[in-house]
This record gives sequence, structure tokens and C-alpha cells, in this order.
Amino acid sequence: MKLLLIMGSDDAYQLISYHLKSLGLELIRYRHVLKAMDNVDEVDPAGIIVSTEDFPRHWKTLVQFVRFERTKDACPIIILKGNSFPVEEMAKAYFLEVNGMVSEDLSDPAEVEKLKSLITGGGIVEKRRARRFHVNLGNRLGFIISNPLHKCLVPGEIKTISKSGISFTPFHPESAKDITANLELSGCSLRTGDVMLSPVCRVVRVGESISMEFTSFPGNEHKILESYLDALPVEEADDTEAAE
Repeated sequence: MKLLLIMGSDDAYQLISYHLKSLGLELIRYRHVLKAMDNVDEVDPAGIIVSTEDFPRHWKTLVQFVRFERTKDACPIIILKGNSFPVEEMAKAYFLEVNGMVSEDLSDPAEVEKLKSLITGGGIVEKRRARRFHVNLGNRLGFIISNPLHKCLVPGEIKTISKSGISFTPFHPESAKDITANLELSGCSLRTGDVMLSPVCRVVRVGESISMEFTSFPGNEHKILESYLDALPVEEADDTEAAE
């Protein structure tokens, strides 16, 4: 499982890595909050640890950003706090729905155990994510959406797909320029081999590509998608990012 670490201090990163080594997690580190936010969808972490010492203002922006799309159960967030972390900030952290907080220096063995407990108790270790695949021409996968505002068809290229969602780049970006986050798209067509599926999708994020989650399928169509992806001879998407 992937654990996203957002911290500027090399010492703090090495300390966290040492204490979590036994859990068998894949640790992906970013030194900049905004870079991490840009890549949350691609990394698709099972949990996040962020340093409030290194990012005294931006940690709140990060938590709000993640919580807009991911619940506490779906993506636990743990904050690392310094000795001078104000009580008011603690209250804000819990209001923003962080899962817990621990002291960044981890000098107290009880804090180390608390960190591990937040990770294992939050389901990060046991979590089973939907595998995400890159798509190539031999996969016989295709996707078209109908722009609900002007009813035109928006063809494009599937970048990644999983049993829970899809990332899609329109061939003509101007045809999708008025599609925004949280918009529900009912006029979608997803080709899986010789079968056409009709998922209802919710737009999660808009950029060069449009990220969507599948909210529903008619009849047993979701089972058809699951079976097709399970049988695909594709390489699972590798979202590992070098430390930035």
C-alpha cells in the first residue's frame, strides 16, 4: 500500500521511514505541498502523513483538498506536530477531519506506537485498492462522454482506468471546457471489447485530463467491467514518484 509523506525535513523523513519499515508500506515523499496535491489522484495513496512544522499554513489547504474527494476511511490523514503546535490548531485539525496527530520528533516510544496504531487502525495496511491500469491500443477500451450543457459528444483517450473510475483526455479540449468538478455525466459510453457499457460518472477533477468516478451502471454492467479488467493483459499503472 502507498503512504504519501509530505515533509521538507530529510531527518524527519528518515525517522518516519525507519519506524514504519516493518509495516511493509511503499513510502512516496514530496517536499512541496502543491506538488503533492497535483499528484494525489495519480499516486492514489492509502494514507497521508504531513508535517505541520514544515508547512504551518499549507497543511490545512492539503487536508481540505483531500477531504473534498476522499473520506477519513478512504484516505486517513495523520499530521506531524511540533512542540509549539497551538491548541487552536489542534481543534482546526480535527474539524477538518484528520485522523490523528503525533509529535514529529518521535522521541517518545508512545508516540511511535500511536503513529503505527493510526496507520494500522485506519486500515492503511489492510486496505485493498482498485488497481489502476494504463491503457494501450490493444486493450479495446474506448470512452465517450456527452457534454450535458450543449449535448455534443466528447471523444478522447483513456489514460487510466480501474473498477471505480477513469481518467480521460478529450481529443478536442474546447468541447469539454465547461465540464467542472462534481458534475454528473449520465451520457457516457464505455467500450470494453465488444460490449458497450453506459456508466453514470461524477467528475472528480478537471485538468489536462478529466478524472471521474463511476457512480452507477445499468443492470450487471459493473460486473462486466470488473471481469474485463481482471482479464486484461495490461501492465498495472506505476504511480511511484521520486522524492521532489
